[in-house]
Amino acid sequence: MKTLERLAIVVREDAFDRVLTPLTFAFLEARQGTEVDVLFTLWSVRLLTADGLQSTRMSQDHAHQEAWLRERLERDGDPTDLRDFLAALKDTGKVRLYGCKYAAMTFDVGEDGLVEEADGIVDPGWFLREKALAADHCQYF
Repeated sequence: MKTLERLAIVVREDAFDRVLTPLTFAFLEARQGTEVDVLFTLWSVRLLTADGLQSTRMSQDHAHQEAWLRERLERDGDPTDLRDFLAALKDTGKVRLYGCKYAAMTFDVGEDGLVEEADGIVDPGWFLREKALAADHCQYF
C-alpha cells in the first residue's frame, strides 16, 4: 500500500458539514504519519477565529439535518465542535493550519485574532509553491 508523506489541502467552504470532510482527511492522514498543510481561503478563513468557529452553521441544503448529524458524530466518537476538531488535528503534531492572506484581509481576520491552533496567515502563492507543489497530493474542498 502506497503512503503519503505530505498532503496539502485547500478549504474554501465554512459550513459545518462541508468542512468535516477536509478536516477528517487531514486527521486520518496525520494519524498515519503524513505531514498535512491546510490553507483556509475565502469564507473558511473565519474558521481560524473564535468568532468564526462559533458562527459556523450547516449548509443550507442540510440545515434541517444538523441535530441528526451531530448525534451521529457523537455516537461515533467524533468531535461535534470544530474547535475540538482543530485541537485534535494539532495534537497529532503533523498538521499545520494556515489562513489565506487575501481572504484574511477581506474578512478582517488578523494574526492577533487567530485561535491558538492556527499557524498563521500566509500568501497563497507561498502555500502553492512551498506546500502544494511539494506534497504527494493536493486536495481542494
